[in-house]
Amino acid sequence: MTDSVHRPLTLLSEEEELFRAAVEELAESEVRPRVHAMETAGKVDPALTAKFFELGLMGIELPEQYGGAQGSLMMVTLAVEELSKVDASAAIQVDVQNTLVNYPLHRYGSQEQRARILPRMTADTIGAYALSEPGSGSDAFGLATRADRADGGWILNGSKAWITNGGEANVFVVFANTKPEAGYKGITAFVLERGVEGFTVGKKEDKLGIRASSTTALHFENAFVPDADVLGDVGQGYKIAIETLNEGRIGIGAQMIGVAQGALSAATAYLKERKQFGKALAEFQGIQFQVAQAATELEAARLMVYNAARLKDAGKDIAREGAMAKLFASQMCERVTSLCVELFGGYGYTREYPAEKFYRDAKIGTIYEGTSNMQLQTIAKSVLR
Repeated sequence: MTDSVHRPLTLLSEEEELFRAAVEELAESEVRPRVHAMETAGKVDPALTAKFFELGLMGIELPEQYGGAQGSLMMVTLAVEELSKVDASAAIQVDVQNTLVNYPLHRYGSQEQRARILPRMTADTIGAYALSEPGSGSDAFGLATRADRADGGWILNGSKAWITNGGEANVFVVFANTKPEAGYKGITAFVLERGVEGFTVGKKEDKLGIRASSTTALHFENAFVPDADVLGDVGQGYKIAIETLNEGRIGIGAQMIGVAQGALSAATAYLKERKQFGKALAEFQGIQFQVAQAATELEAARLMVYNAARLKDAGKDIAREGAMAKLFASQMCERVTSLCVELFGGYGYTREYPAEKFYRDAKIGTIYEGTSNMQLQTIAKSVLR
């Protein structure tokens, strides 16, 4: 325990390093050959998802009794970072499963719910987290989806928007208001299965980046949810949503440092090969300084993300640190991937080279799981209270 307390943030334990190396190997051997085809098809290859389950990446923090790896948020962070160096879409499928679905199911699920649902989440079932709506994005607690009492359960009506993994998911953590007059104190979390009568998955969004990741709408028309599928206590949904997103923001931070690293690695390799005016681009001081600045910002973001992950694993509240890590990592990723497009010159603007995809994939980091302005609000409250 003493070793872990005093270990430098980027010095991994033997277990963490072995795990990171295994994910790196998977990313190179299984993800990289599929990136172009998945981007073109707008879909993560199901055979790749099966590999994620096989390697234990879809249940990293879950206990072994449910088929999980009994790992840590730090290990989730490492997995998402390594996958994002190659493909952000593959990474977000793993990230959402671990931080937004498995986490609340394990943290707030009853013993019966855990025994019934979690073994599926580690074996072959993809999950999704449904909070956002067409009319409530940043104002997450202005949601309009209703849950009305019925005999033995609840009737859901309303719609959700921007649901990551919505196209493939079979289990959904859905937030609805059981008592609208109570505002956010009426929000309750439910677990819904795909195929429930009155519950349909809507259109898949055609996006700028993370194109292989499915982002869909969800619709509820008198969808019945039994009491056994209420997650946590009635009216506790706002607490579950906030706490889950605090963990989720570490995953997005990890995605952003991975994307930035992937772009920078591709650019530095190119700079050593490409010659202009009789020498490699890497020999020009003007370019060296830009790369040095980018590498420094990337390292700062990595330290913030790792620190927030380790704090969460130590049982600390990370509302502030998670917001800071997600804010800075997403801003850094935009800057670094934009620079990398420029460093490739005209080639950077073509799909023949990887820079443009990293650039497109970077933008979502400042938007989902809380926009940059919402992170600033969270940080400001903490600093000024």
